[in-house]
Amino acid sequence: MSQKLSKPDQLSFARQLLTLLEAGLALLNAIELIHQTAPKSWHLWLENIHSQLKNGYSLSQCLRADPPLFAMEFINLVSVSERTGDIELALTTICEQLEAQIELRRKVQQALAYPIITLTTSLALIIVMMVWVVPVFKDVFAHFQAELPGPTRLLIEISSLLERYFLELGLCVVLSNIIFYFSWLKSVRLQRQCDRLSFRLPILGPLLRLATLTYWCRTLGHLISSGLSLPDALRVTAQSSNHWLSHDFSAEVFKQLTRGWPLGESLMMADPKHILFDLETLQLLRVAAESGSLDSMLCKRANILGSELSNRLNTLSQTLEPLLIVIVGIIIGSLVIILYLPIFNLGQIV
Repeated sequence: MSQKLSKPDQLSFARQLLTLLEAGLALLNAIELIHQTAPKSWHLWLENIHSQLKNGYSLSQCLRADPPLFAMEFINLVSVSERTGDIELALTTICEQLEAQIELRRKVQQALAYPIITLTTSLALIIVMMVWVVPVFKDVFAHFQAELPGPTRLLIEISSLLERYFLELGLCVVLSNIIFYFSWLKSVRLQRQCDRLSFRLPILGPLLRLATLTYWCRTLGHLISSGLSLPDALRVTAQSSNHWLSHDFSAEVFKQLTRGWPLGESLMMADPKHILFDLETLQLLRVAAESGSLDSMLCKRANILGSELSNRLNTLSQTLEPLLIVIVGIIIGSLVIILYLPIFNLGQIV
């Protein structure tokens, strides 16, 4: 197995391991018991972990597969717990963090599902009308001995182009998407540019920014509260980031800290244009770093930002549903009216 485990799988493993350890089982016995009830896709890496534990490796060393199956914050939290001797606390933190991340992703997907389905269905309906319905009206209008209205002629010309080059256009769209996808996979520069542009998208951009900032605060807060130093926690946060802008920001803050700057100034220098951080978050983190309560402030801020994101998603969902219905109705209604314009003027055309 070479792909990283999904967040729900990582959460399921952490929950099972935590439950068994709290019940009093030894780590090796807990892994054996998990293996007995685990899905087949887990067997290989569970057997590898079990074998390495028997050979004297620590759990964090066992989790550092090549390529790693678990997120870096998962592995580092376990590694810190091995030094402090409280792996159950680390697993509890991991479960809380993964639950929050999964819930955040679920809310985003739920809010965007209806608009995406509506737009996709509407686009498919428009294509069907342009490729199969409009040509039928074109044949009917061909029998008329009068000039068609301008909008109707334009619609028929567009339909003729789509009908004639439908396969070619479809193939170009598919090939373009495939080329872009593989280019995106291989080009870090393209990924960075796409992530930067994603924050500038209308409506969705602020939501993506808020989700990224929430993830950053929660990850860094959990890592610091588990015992990692701030530079190490920033390094792990950068490694575990799923957004290049967040990764580069964490790396820049780490660099400024190593040069001797305090956290407040490091944050300002890393994000002078406030692309990721809002002023309120920057000020709160600056004060928290000076007062020694950075970990708790990061977790509180993550909860506040997460609640704000949920409210915005709910508002967006409630606003988009009627708006999309109106837009789709206008588009479809306009097409129908344009097609029936000659029939409305039937007396003059005939």
